[in-house]
Amino acid sequence: MKLGRILTGLALGVLPAQALARALGGKPSDFILAERAPLQDIVTWDEHSLFVHGERIIFWGGEFHPFRLPVPSLWLDVFQKIKALGYNGVSFYTPWVLHEPKRGSFQAEGVFDYSPFFEAAKHVGVYLVARPGPYINAEVSGGGFPGWLQRISGNLRTPDADYQQASKNYIEKITPIIAKAQITNGGPVILFQPENEYSAGLNNVTFPDADYMNHLMKQFRDLGINVPLINNVAWPSGINAPGTDAPVDIYGHDAYPLGMNCTDPTYWIDDALPANWRETHLEQSPTTPYMLVEFQGGAYQPWGGDGFEKCAEFTNHEFERVFYKNNIAAGATIFNVYMTFGGTNWGNLAGAGNYISYDYGAVITEERQVHREKYSEAKLIANFVHASPALASAVPAYNTTGQYTDSKAITTTPLFGNTTNFYVTRQTKYNSLASTPYKLKVQTSAGNLTLPQLGGQLSINGRDSKIHVTDYDVGGFNLLYSTAEIFTWKKYGSRSVVVVYGGPNEQHELAVSNTSGATAVEGSGTKFANRNGNTILNWQTDSKRRVVRVGPNLYIVIVSRNEAYNYWTVSTLPAGSAYSHDYTSSSDLIVHAGYLVRSASVSNGRIDLTGDINTTTTIEVIGGAHENVKSLSWNGKDLNTKLDRNGFLSGSVSFSVPNIKLPDLNDLTWKSIDALPELQPDYDDSAWTDADHTETNNTYWNLTTPTVLWGAEYGYNTGSLIFRGHFAASGNETVLHLNVSGGSAFAFSAWVNSTFLSSWTGTGDASIANQTLFLPRLQHGSNCVLTILVDHMGHNGNWFAGYNEMKTPRGILGYDFPSHTPQLSNSSRSDDGIRWKITGNLGGEDYHGGPRGSLNEGALYPERNGFHLPSAPTESWASGINPASGLSKPGVRFYQTTFKLDIPRGWDVPLSFLFNGDEFTGKGRGWRAQLWVNGYQFGKFANGIGPQKRFPVPEGIFNYRGENTVAISIWALEEGGARPKSIELIAGMAVQSGYGDIALSPMTGWKKREGAY
Repeated sequence: MKLGRILTGLALGVLPAQALARALGGKPSDFILAERAPLQDIVTWDEHSLFVHGERIIFWGGEFHPFRLPVPSLWLDVFQKIKALGYNGVSFYTPWVLHEPKRGSFQAEGVFDYSPFFEAAKHVGVYLVARPGPYINAEVSGGGFPGWLQRISGNLRTPDADYQQASKNYIEKITPIIAKAQITNGGPVILFQPENEYSAGLNNVTFPDADYMNHLMKQFRDLGINVPLINNVAWPSGINAPGTDAPVDIYGHDAYPLGMNCTDPTYWIDDALPANWRETHLEQSPTTPYMLVEFQGGAYQPWGGDGFEKCAEFTNHEFERVFYKNNIAAGATIFNVYMTFGGTNWGNLAGAGNYISYDYGAVITEERQVHREKYSEAKLIANFVHASPALASAVPAYNTTGQYTDSKAITTTPLFGNTTNFYVTRQTKYNSLASTPYKLKVQTSAGNLTLPQLGGQLSINGRDSKIHVTDYDVGGFNLLYSTAEIFTWKKYGSRSVVVVYGGPNEQHELAVSNTSGATAVEGSGTKFANRNGNTILNWQTDSKRRVVRVGPNLYIVIVSRNEAYNYWTVSTLPAGSAYSHDYTSSSDLIVHAGYLVRSASVSNGRIDLTGDINTTTTIEVIGGAHENVKSLSWNGKDLNTKLDRNGFLSGSVSFSVPNIKLPDLNDLTWKSIDALPELQPDYDDSAWTDADHTETNNTYWNLTTPTVLWGAEYGYNTGSLIFRGHFAASGNETVLHLNVSGGSAFAFSAWVNSTFLSSWTGTGDASIANQTLFLPRLQHGSNCVLTILVDHMGHNGNWFAGYNEMKTPRGILGYDFPSHTPQLSNSSRSDDGIRWKITGNLGGEDYHGGPRGSLNEGALYPERNGFHLPSAPTESWASGINPASGLSKPGVRFYQTTFKLDIPRGWDVPLSFLFNGDEFTGKGRGWRAQLWVNGYQFGKFANGIGPQKRFPVPEGIFNYRGENTVAISIWALEEGGARPKSIELIAGMAVQSGYGDIALSPMTGWKKREGAY
């Protein structure tokens, strides 16, 4: 009998062991379900943190989806930028929708092969959390579910037999790939998540369903997963925590405390900062580390939204200071930021409601750049976490006002360790913009102290939070306290170097135990004192660096927070040799270098650094260059270096912006064809799929038409759909009422014969539309055809278990033809005399897209024939018309051109296409477009709806030193046609990079497709 069903109040099995114990009159330990026997001894845990190979670690990581960057040779670039942040972990999803586009046909090759991803993670020394679903949400089409799931009758994410059978092949194929990459096999995967945000259920299904979860976990275990299993409920609900009917090994939850409304980036709602997470965790899962599997790193954006730059500002450096440090105060030792690199929903990957960019406002932009201040702030926090091993087992106390400071406007949360204590301070009104002075009362090995001791006050200015420390070890020296925040410290032989920082004009103080004095070896303005054998430093932060030597061997580098942004820690461990758990290792360097430091090695008295710059930069090694080091190189070039008296080694790297020549798209030779030959009177659609199903297994949606007119019913799951309804006219037809589904911001256009009827031009929030179409006079008895083009914006997700929202059809949901009466009765016709045909991408689930995957193409004639691919036969197409010329009437035209790029090696120059149209009002207008580069779909523009008009395309999809094929479709939606204002190819910020050459993704060219129509 399951404990969760003993009492009515516990029927859902979600209450923690403490609640069960209270209900049943016992001790919590009596009722915690026995943990599953450990399957390995490499990754273990206690109530504080993970252990890897017996060493306690804090997992501080970020989300990165390789499928959103279809250039495997760039995955290492992103990993290096994540590792440079100070992160030691990455979480990733795998999307069922891409791996099994046809039931029973699994694929994981080319850009969908995870081997380069795992190798890149190992190369930089980053741990991985694998999250294969089957349901992932992730704002991808169907939430990761393939379209063919619409054809099963069972409830999704439940024990229903047909859902279980449907997911079996994916689970059995993806799991061995991940199992092989586990740390137990020498790989980087240390945690595994068997379901995603299993947080609520609808449709009268059992929720939470212990049988469902236990079976799913057993499937993964039986297929070789032996690392700890985790979960990520959407809020701290306790579902699947230890002590419930279906416990994971380590319980965790997600959190997006500010929500997703980026309209006013400066507005933080009241009471959004979680203040009770520690207490809740102790109630729900006291035997596991506190884990935040997804924490807000930006926000998703819908069609018609505000755009990701606003979201980046909304969740900016101030957000990180307040919210990330609050998570530290709550005791989080497994922490993952969603997203850290978002990437692109290329190739129709986006789920309903989401557009092409998945930048997310993350610290690393869609173009893989790190220029946002939030990247630098995240780097400061992560480096502090890893430089502070005592945090991994420190015990958080309660939030207090007035106990540790002299101001109730300041809230303090202490974390107490065996020796080291941490005091996290913030504004009590967390969203306050005030400047609040305070004095801090701390417990130290020298007794209780009030800081600063040498006069002045501390302050929190606006949206900020600080972590003050006491009895903090820096390589054998004891910082009795520091009110300045610590970036990092390292020990090199007998020497220790610590970097501390503060905000503008802030007063700070630091003391070192058992030392006799200090010497200012660089800069001025620091007060010194010695009390009871402790050396005290007191200063006001300004823009100038100060270096103070305490005793002969402790160097304290004091900088402003803005200057701290330019410092990096970089490991010199041999690439791929091992993971470094010791983030204070003497094999790590502390480097001042500006934009980015990627890697380092030391040999034969020389330090070799690789990295990127965006301006002339002084490279300075302040930690690690004082013994037996005589020279320094940057990206393989020796620098003219200087070693100063402090052992700081520096040299300058010059920078000049390269001359990047990009073609003017208007000046190129474009070839074009009509993309809707279906409107021609003699068009033959006999090869199309008959839309003749009179029944469907999709029990989520009621069938109201004589035959099913939904794309997924016939295997068409992506891109766009075209329907052709043949009928014999009665001569009385005047109107046609259509009810069409395409997903948010979709459009559709309808014609009878060659006559345009009308279009639904779309809105940002409408996924289903009703439209009344007025028909011209049709001749009695004439054979007519309705042609309806529908833009497919991706399938809905399925966040609620059992709700089956993913089964919302795309296509024609209903129609009413009140003035039409059937002229013939024929077994091949439906009961209203209309014989329907349907097409989408050529072959549907037997797609012809090759290495670019199953979602990359839609229903347009040029797509079905592969004319977006390089070397398409364009000789007979029309010349002299470019995409910006537009169309004179409603319809779709397809344009293709080729051009060469010659961007110099060693430069990372982001390229984007810019579509200029009408003001974004959230309502569609005039036209929409699609973009392909070398066959990869990298743009879907909805004029008037927005917010995206700039479409980045990475190197590897673009050939930066060779020929490129670009194709664009323009769909004119209204009478009179449409003319785009302009379409441009533009370059972003040029970065001189030490990354190296980037291999092209598969560039298979055109070949005639058998059966294409």
